[in-house]
Amino acid sequence: MAKILPIIKNPSPLLREKSKEIDFEKIKPNELKDLCADMIKTMKEKDGVGLAAPQVGKSIRLITINTKDGPKIMINPKITNKSWAKEWNEEGCLSVPGVYGKVRRNKKINCVYFDKNGQKIKIQAQGLLSFVIQHETDHLDGILFIDKAKEVKKIKAI
Repeated sequence: MAKILPIIKNPSPLLREKSKEIDFEKIKPNELKDLCADMIKTMKEKDGVGLAAPQVGKSIRLITINTKDGPKIMINPKITNKSWAKEWNEEGCLSVPGVYGKVRRNKKINCVYFDKNGQKIKIQAQGLLSFVIQHETDHLDGILFIDKAKEVKKIKAI
């Protein structure tokens, strides 16, 4: 049964590490399946749009994204192309609670990743999906949205 994992918060040094690629030959399938289920449950319970493995203390290249078609698992995601056009959007992060800021990201991207069965998948993303993939893959490289954000504001919990 999936469990809710603790979220690693800034300024933890874990959030600043570059994550390692997942080697399907070395990882135990059940271990990967359980981690994916735990990350999806954690993302949903915490009202996240996405979640990267470093945010739950795992320095591996794995992200989950909550899409309109349900949760998506992306293993070893690589952004292979970015549009010239960019757009400013307000962002927040489960690892930087109560902080929001405007981040300028590419409107469209191409991304290659593996699903949890090791199948290679190529997608083109735009709009919110594009922004979330960029935000979560930044986590895999030790980059937080506050490193790129303008007009950063802190909001106190009610």
